Amino acid sequence: MENYRFGAVARANAKEPLDPVPPASEISRYYGCKVFNRTNMRKYLSEGTRRTIYETVEKGVVLDPKVADHVAEGMKRWAMDMGATHYTHWFQPLTGGTAEKHDSFATPRGRDESIERFSGEMLRQAEPDASSFPSGGIRNIFEARGYTAWDPSSPAFVIGDTLCIPTVFVSYTGEALDFKVPLMRSESAVTAAAGDVLEYFGERGEVIHSYLGWEQEYFLVDRDLYYMRPDLVMADRTLIGHASARSQQLDDHYFASIPPRVMAFMRELEFEAYGLGIPLKTRHNEAAPNQFEAAPVYEAANLANDHNLLLMSLMKNLAEKHGFEVLLHEKPFAGVNGSGKHCNWSLGTESGIGLMAPGKTDEENLRFLCFMANVLMAVYENNSLLKATVMSASNSNRFGANEAPPSIISCFLGDQVSAAFEKLLKTKDMVKFGPKKGYSIGIPQIPELLLDNTDRNRTSPFAFTGNRFEFRAVGSSQNCSGPITVLNTILAYQLRRFKAAVDRRIADGAPPMQAVLDETRETYRACRDVCFDGNGYSEEWKKEAERRGLDCGLSVPESLRAFTSEQSVRAFGDVGVMSEAELESRKEVFLETYCRKVAIEARVLSDMTTNHVIPVAIRYQNMLVENVRDLKEVCQPKDFQRLSASQMDLIECIASDIAEAEKTVDALDAEVEELQAGPEGYDAAVRYQNEVVPMLEEIRKHVDSLEMMIDDQMWPLPKYRELLFVH
Repeated sequence: MENYRFGAVARANAKEPLDPVPPASEISRYYGCKVFNRTNMRKYLSEGTRRTIYETVEKGVVLDPKVADHVAEGMKRWAMDMGATHYTHWFQPLTGGTAEKHDSFATPRGRDESIERFSGEMLRQAEPDASSFPSGGIRNIFEARGYTAWDPSSPAFVIGDTLCIPTVFVSYTGEALDFKVPLMRSESAVTAAAGDVLEYFGERGEVIHSYLGWEQEYFLVDRDLYYMRPDLVMADRTLIGHASARSQQLDDHYFASIPPRVMAFMRELEFEAYGLGIPLKTRHNEAAPNQFEAAPVYEAANLANDHNLLLMSLMKNLAEKHGFEVLLHEKPFAGVNGSGKHCNWSLGTESGIGLMAPGKTDEENLRFLCFMANVLMAVYENNSLLKATVMSASNSNRFGANEAPPSIISCFLGDQVSAAFEKLLKTKDMVKFGPKKGYSIGIPQIPELLLDNTDRNRTSPFAFTGNRFEFRAVGSSQNCSGPITVLNTILAYQLRRFKAAVDRRIADGAPPMQAVLDETRETYRACRDVCFDGNGYSEEWKKEAERRGLDCGLSVPESLRAFTSEQSVRAFGDVGVMSEAELESRKEVFLETYCRKVAIEARVLSDMTTNHVIPVAIRYQNMLVENVRDLKEVCQPKDFQRLSASQMDLIECIASDIAEAEKTVDALDAEVEELQAGPEGYDAAVRYQNEVVPMLEEIRKHVDSLEMMIDDQMWPLPKYRELLFVH
């Protein structure tokens, strides 16, 4: 009979791989079928109503309330045809996830009748309780009123029996209480600023978007084993656990064949995602055991972010059907790669002009260098702020390690682009880009390989990858809106300054193209210290980065203060994305969240150590003591010391680890109790980081030591070797 710890339980309860996808291989037959997109609008809305909606989305035209009534009626009929009985405003509070309150279409009429009702007013606006969401001091607890308002640029969708309407969330006095409002404001700011600069190149009236392509990394663990780990359930990561003998050191999981059970989950996830219009493109094994990735085709940033949040929710819901639990924590397992969410960010026009891609003519290449130089300057001057957007209790466990982006925000450009900028510094003329190069690998059957204009640098947190920048420091559980909002905002602010400088040169008599070229050169000259193409993990780079004045800190509380720095307040205020009060609120919310998450981890670890680990350790220690007593009774005195020496050493080691763990747990409990009795904020966050986090690590050291000494059959928790390999 198989009784090998928890692996037997997991295998016995594991569901057979499902195949929920219909045999039709044409995704176009069901892609977007659960979305009120243009295809479905044509069936339920008049041509005039559709035209108004398109103008609202594409040109920012204010929607007439009368038109909203027509949209609501058509949307309701479509949703009911899809089986919906309820609707909800789907929004993104500062918790980092999404929120929704469901209302029925059914409305009483008379004594015994009911009709399905959904008006333009219901579509456009609703009122959740704002006091129940984080606000960072913008709203008092007794000031409950807040509003959600329809975002027409992100189409409504149906999940189950509910019509979900993407919305923004604002306070009674108009401040942003969510992630979507700043993102949409930043989109407007950066597209306006980019449009002004594009006019130098003869491009007028172009519809510009910031684009986002996210790469979502995640872990899958067996659901039965997951619920045997209080730390995974309560804190989303393993707070204790000795390293498995085999992990990722053989590099054999990355891009390997996908296990059948995982493939079944991926297939259903893709099927549901396609129905909701999420354009998933890629699936593969990631570097760590049980780690995987999903990535879509690029979309406008606001819609792409909504789709990422929706996908994370889908993953959680669908995993249960396949006997899995999805882990989105940035570092669920110590000693193996954590999970990021690489955000590939760019600017472009609807007509196909990529503002971060080299062109074929001198003018197109100047346009490329112009926008690139402004991105570099924005990152250089707002280095600390960009880091603050990815600093959190969970991501701090991953940030700065040799498996993830370093703690220094630098920009990788690659040989070709770096050479072009360096040449620009030495000439007053336009630099030229050569054609793509290629090479043969010496096998007749294999065609010549064409090289991209840049290699990839996996140690760079902000790398240019050919036509976009890849921000690799974003955490897997994060809402992408935070980093993208900052990138849009700081670029908009820099582009406005760039245009003012170019206009001054033109006013002094310089030809427009020469003025743009000269200002591009000086912009790059001023920010070239942010560029680094080498090994971002090296100690030499850390010293060099500090010399260059880049932010090299790893403190979460200190990083979060960048939200209200003079530079941040100026940039956000100048382009109208967030006021100083809104920035202050975010800093306070993120500091509070940091404190609360570390406090949760502390309480969970205290409970696990006290109630799960130490009782088992004492029981095993007592067994060893009893065995030593038995040896003393049956052995000759001259043999006893020799035969019992190893067991006595083991008893002493166990006793020492128990004593040290108990002592540190007592200190931890006292520290957290004192902190929770006081106010949350910067000072509390510093104490959590400097006092509480080291105690978590100290307790873990002793508990992991006990795990290696105690009988495997007695150990109360699934081990890494069981959690990290799908059966």
